[in-house]
Amino acid sequence: MSDSPSKSSPKQEGLSLLFADDEGSLQELMKLELPRMGHTVTVCPDGVTAVAAIEKNTYDAILVDQDMPGLTGVEVIARLKELSPSTEAVVITGKSSMESAVSALRCGAFDYLTKPCKLVDIEALLQRIAAKRDLTKKFHALQRRLERIEGSPQLIGQSRGMAHVNTLIDKVARTESTVLVLGETGTGKELVARAVHDRSPRAEKPFVAINCGALPETLIESELFGHTKGAFTGADEHRIGLFEVASGGTIFLDEIGELPKAMQAKLLRVLESREIRRVGENKTMKVDVRVVCATHRDLAEMVTGDEFREDLMYRINTFEINLPALRERLDDLPALAEHLLKRFRPSARPIEQQFTDEALEALRGHVWPGNVRELANVVEHATILCESGPITVDDLPQHFNRRQLSGNARSRGPMTLRELEMEAIHESLERNDGSKPKVAEELGISLKTLYNKLNSEATLKVA
Repeated sequence: MSDSPSKSSPKQEGLSLLFADDEGSLQELMKLELPRMGHTVTVCPDGVTAVAAIEKNTYDAILVDQDMPGLTGVEVIARLKELSPSTEAVVITGKSSMESAVSALRCGAFDYLTKPCKLVDIEALLQRIAAKRDLTKKFHALQRRLERIEGSPQLIGQSRGMAHVNTLIDKVARTESTVLVLGETGTGKELVARAVHDRSPRAEKPFVAINCGALPETLIESELFGHTKGAFTGADEHRIGLFEVASGGTIFLDEIGELPKAMQAKLLRVLESREIRRVGENKTMKVDVRVVCATHRDLAEMVTGDEFREDLMYRINTFEINLPALRERLDDLPALAEHLLKRFRPSARPIEQQFTDEALEALRGHVWPGNVRELANVVEHATILCESGPITVDDLPQHFNRRQLSGNARSRGPMTLRELEMEAIHESLERNDGSKPKVAEELGISLKTLYNKLNSEATLKVA
């Protein structure tokens, strides 16, 4: 050991550490230097004593020599991950024992140090561990705060489609399988991912969501896997990636279809090896995460068009959950609308009827191209106009008077061919509970033609 620790390091809350090494001089040195860095430390002379201490106490991190009598450092780390998976581990090894370092990383070690190691290197490594711990604590605090404000995420609905979705979630949640959630934009794919996490053995660990389509291509790798200081222009400090933040829990990769081809190859490697490499580093580290992906795109079609890797598609599609569009489960609409109304009126006095019958009829008659997300916007709009009492048709956005306006148009004169056509489609959607295949069959048109007409109407409304 050499060099004194830096005096200019940022102040962080100290860690609770265990240090294990059979060299007496190192034991004495760590008893002095680790507390000077602001940490508390338990020093052990061998691996057996270290395991005994781990079985009795919880530590933020342990630093263990690889070559100790009784139990090796790798064996101590393996036992640690059984007892306390969230405790970080660092293995100290000789330069001739790189295989041992790799074995430790595969067992879940945070990092490794080679002898003779400097105190400044130990301090920098412990700062990274402390930063990860603090970031995880902040994440959990924010998550709890959001749940208090908005309530715990819930999948609302008793329709046949949603009952099937819940059954699939229950079956896959208790496994470690990768899950692919499919559905249109706004259907609630992240809620499904959260439900998989919440019903799994990982429920007490982090749930980290990332929208792959919202990140600049140049930053995706750094966001997912982290980077070292100086790895690229602007990398002024070490950064922990989201896969590390999600360690022990679940990472949700939303809009996986938007991931660039180069990143698809790197993600495939991570899913197969369960190892990540920070940008700017050569060594890999083991990660323990459950992966849930989602997309609104047709991945098979993207594979045909050379936009998505076929091997990655099969790797993430171990278990598939298809989330129905809102127009395909209109029976759930009243319950969804009332649930959303409570979110926007959290302190309102309960009333017997939250929506008038006419308002619910208008909501059921809508195509819902934006699905539940669009419904949330509609309900929020209504609560702005109607602060108390039941929501009426007049409180809804203007285009929800379509049915009433079309009835008035009949009394004024003949309707256009397009108006008649769309009214027939909407009436058929109501009769068939939103099932588009049944509507297409009933009206004698192809399913593609039906989609085109509905999408065209939605575009006109937006315009």
